Amino acid sequence: MGFAGSVIIVIISLGATVIIKNYFFVSKHLPAPKLNLNAYWGPGSSALYKENTIVKSYDITVKSEVIADLKAQLQRPLKLHEPLEDVNFEYGFNSYYLENVVKYWRDEYLANWPKRESFLKKFPHFQTEIQGLNIHFIHVKAQQTAGKTVLPLLLLHGWPGSVREFYEIIPLLTEPNDQNNYVFEVIAPSLPGYGWSQGSSKKDFGCAQAAVIMRNLMLRLGHKKFLVQGGDWGSIIGANMAALFPHNIIGYHSNMCGSMGPTTILKMIAAYFMPSLFYDKQYTKFFKPLPELFSHLMAETGYLHIQATKPDTIGAALTSNPVGLAAYILEKFSTWTNPQYKHLPDGGVTRRYTLDALLDNVMIYYVTNSVTTSVRLYAEQFSQSQGQLQLDRVAVTVPAGCVRFQNELMHSTDSQLKERFLNLVHSTYHNQGGHFAAMELPKILYKDFIDFVKKLDI
Repeated sequence: MGFAGSVIIVIISLGATVIIKNYFFVSKHLPAPKLNLNAYWGPGSSALYKENTIVKSYDITVKSEVIADLKAQLQRPLKLHEPLEDVNFEYGFNSYYLENVVKYWRDEYLANWPKRESFLKKFPHFQTEIQGLNIHFIHVKAQQTAGKTVLPLLLLHGWPGSVREFYEIIPLLTEPNDQNNYVFEVIAPSLPGYGWSQGSSKKDFGCAQAAVIMRNLMLRLGHKKFLVQGGDWGSIIGANMAALFPHNIIGYHSNMCGSMGPTTILKMIAAYFMPSLFYDKQYTKFFKPLPELFSHLMAETGYLHIQATKPDTIGAALTSNPVGLAAYILEKFSTWTNPQYKHLPDGGVTRRYTLDALLDNVMIYYVTNSVTTSVRLYAEQFSQSQGQLQLDRVAVTVPAGCVRFQNELMHSTDSQLKERFLNLVHSTYHNQGGHFAAMELPKILYKDFIDFVKKLDI
């Protein structure tokens, strides 16, 4: 565990003591905070702002000069340091394998760019203006609905993902099959500041404010009630939507369920000392002992600290730097898919994904120049103003479902989740998969989502 891990355990233990002494107070749920549902986040003053409510088709075609410049950059000699002897991905993205990725990107992927761009255009893309920001989204309606229940579904991605994560699961959701009675009208937006969605020009735009915009998007499209599914930031934004707007949410399903309320943290610590009280023995591998968990989190969340404190610095380092951007993003698709992949020379990145799919995702960040605006969400989410909302202490009363994939960064027990999700109707475990479930295991995530929907009173 080491000195740092020991210090963390001591700090958490002291914090737990404080929580126990004030348990009655901190265990009480709070009312939802009153947010400005029409706050302006665009550039300049809102004094003369009048929202354009038109929903229009959006062309994601990349300018030819952008592709030509990218090719030129990838043609430059790489001046990478050799990895240390006997080191694969333990120190981050291995430079030997990065050379292979760059070569493939330059000589094969970009040579077939018209085909990749056509693939990214396979679903209808749209854009509309909400609260001063141009919001991009994919909108796919089921074409064959006879005998099926059609439900609107909001799919929410996170970082370092994009709407590309959903390309394999969207057809499963929108095309009818004989296994169930549901098809879905899918709305998959790029989060504000990600991909083709404009980022906020003002401070204090966190996941609470993103939840407001996502809800306003669904209302704009005529959906007063809808389902939400998400992971990573999408999990937090979706949970916030369910807490703030329960009258709009039919059900909330997530592949990264969690809550950071004080009693939730207390139960996490208690589960370490008395695991049998919190989860069945067969699920032991999902819940790491606290020292191991914190060691793992310290190894995997260095990015979080810099993005939460100096987002523009890392943004500047990655902007117009395709090789650095690819290394920074693709490294997460290694260890967040399976932490053991760091011991492989290629980081295991193509064991669960194709290199084309991974580069599609990198390209979305690159061609939209959105890496800086995307990582700013970390600084805003961990700001004092966001913390003061105490949304983790606002109960979610709508039906909620949690699916756990074994290699996710961390998991919560049902007991922890029920501190916030008072109507947890669905809770499952899968002995495979990691952080990017929709992209890695779309069929399994789809089936789990359907099993959740079947439990709803629809």
